[in-house]
Amino acid sequence: MLEENRSHTLFATHYFELTRLADEYTQLANVHLAAIEHKHSIVFLHSVSEGAASQSYGLQVAALAGVPRSVIKIARKQLQTLEQNSAAQNPQGDLFSAVPDLPELPEHPALTSLRDITPDELSPKQALEKLYQLKKLI
Repeated sequence: MLEENRSHTLFATHYFELTRLADEYTQLANVHLAAIEHKHSIVFLHSVSEGAASQSYGLQVAALAGVPRSVIKIARKQLQTLEQNSAAQNPQGDLFSAVPDLPELPEHPALTSLRDITPDELSPKQALEKLYQLKKLI
């Protein structure tokens, strides 16, 4: 598409493999936002600089986006495993390699309760009570 479409596009990714496309296509440019890390959190500054970022902030961005802590914790462990296994070969891993099996997360109680509801069998009052029960679960 890059060779056919002349539209301006903004694309955000933490796959460093994609930043190499700027070496092949002169019309493509990498830029990044300056950021400050504190523990497992991040603050993006209002400063745009040329070039790719020096590291990935994927997990921090996921946390800012509201991804549950339990998922971030599993992802952080998986990232550490991937980094340890691929450090000698390719520190960024392979974008197109198979995704390893991840542990299955337990279903949220609100989803479990919601699956048990048969809406056509509830009176309006029962439906409202169920709604309040679901709200308490989240």
